[in-house]
Amino acid sequence: MASQRVSRALRAAAVGAGGVTALGAATLAWSAGVEVRAFVVRRVEARVLPPGHRPLRVLHLSDLHLTPSQGRKRAWLASLAALEPDLVVDTGDNLAHRDAVDPVLEGLGGLLDRPGAFVMGSNDYFAPTARNPLWYLFPDDGRRQTHTPQLPHRELRAALTDHGWLDLTNTSARLQVGDTSIALVGVDDPHLEYDDLPAVAGPAPADVDLRLGVTHAPYLRVLDQYAADGYELVLAGHTHGGQVCLPFKGALVTNCDLEPARAKGLHRHPADSRPGQPGTSWLHVSAGAGTSPYAPVRLCCRPEATLLTLLPR
Repeated sequence: MASQRVSRALRAAAVGAGGVTALGAATLAWSAGVEVRAFVVRRVEARVLPPGHRPLRVLHLSDLHLTPSQGRKRAWLASLAALEPDLVVDTGDNLAHRDAVDPVLEGLGGLLDRPGAFVMGSNDYFAPTARNPLWYLFPDDGRRQTHTPQLPHRELRAALTDHGWLDLTNTSARLQVGDTSIALVGVDDPHLEYDDLPAVAGPAPADVDLRLGVTHAPYLRVLDQYAADGYELVLAGHTHGGQVCLPFKGALVTNCDLEPARAKGLHRHPADSRPGQPGTSWLHVSAGAGTSPYAPVRLCCRPEATLLTLLPR
């Protein structure tokens, strides 16, 4: 009898192990073969404009991580011009290959004819490398992938500015979009500690309709300064929304010091603040549209662009 019980237990364990293996294989097939290409446009509203002002449509792009072979991603990106945004904001990590500048420009297509602004991310500067994806689950040790070959970020920067987009690298600017006056501020990539916060510190201009902060990585030091200086809306990327998320729980990591609960979407900053409270802002973090070519998977976190409709307060 005892031997029969042991035999049944072993068979049950084998069946259970087989089920877990099958589930793991199916999850990997979905995340690497389907969801990573299941592009979506998120639609979000934020009340940040003066009372009575007409709505403003802002297309937020981030983390394309484009390579020349990604024709489907380029075609989806080109289709976004049909949204006819009033303003395009690109929060970096467009490149993932030394020959990706022309494909990025091809994908942006008609969006380049719209008013735009951008900052760079770490993967615009340095080529991606293969690394154990489990590394991201451990605390940040401060090491960065800066020993790899540089990507053509200067060519990308020149091409975007030639089309009239504002380069917000550690600087501020003003932009008139229709009847909306906008004060913008941006920093270079905080993940690489290229941000120069003193260079852009100070109260946001009062004589505009909208004050907009831009950064690639949503590190708290940047978000805190923007909010304290009076920027009502901050746009960021970098987190990939967690990239591999759990049902009902969401993101496990953000690859920065922002908590996982705000890894994507529209939130308040600081997290417990209220609209209209001095020294606070709205924060929108894009889950991005790409991944490292060495970790081409997404789970419960579809690749995205976001159309933010800004409304009167």
